[in-house]
Amino acid sequence: MILISKYIVPNGYAGITIFPFVFLKTENLKRNTVLVNHEKIHLRQQVELFILPFYMMYTIEFLCRFIQYRKWDLAYRNISFEREAYSHEKDLSYLKSRSFFNVFKFIRN
Repeated sequence: MILISKYIVPNGYAGITIFPFVFLKTENLKRNTVLVNHEKIHLRQQVELFILPFYMMYTIEFLCRFIQYRKWDLAYRNISFEREAYSHEKDLSYLKSRSFFNVFKFIRN
């Protein structure tokens, strides 16, 4: 379910996925198929990891990447969950053919 909230979505971002919802900053972003697909990839990741472990892994990996890169955006874009979503956000049929736990292919040092 897609909801609109400029208060829940952090500044500098267009959307955020908090299972089972996708929050977008503005109504017109619902028509952005690439963004919506990106967020749907995160929904699939969250379901596969039973939601709470997803958030724990996401946070731990972000902290490790932040220590590694010392830059917020660089750390964020190198989280395996984000790497998968950004790599496939333009492929609107990706979720139909995506392998279970495919995110683990994006983990790297």
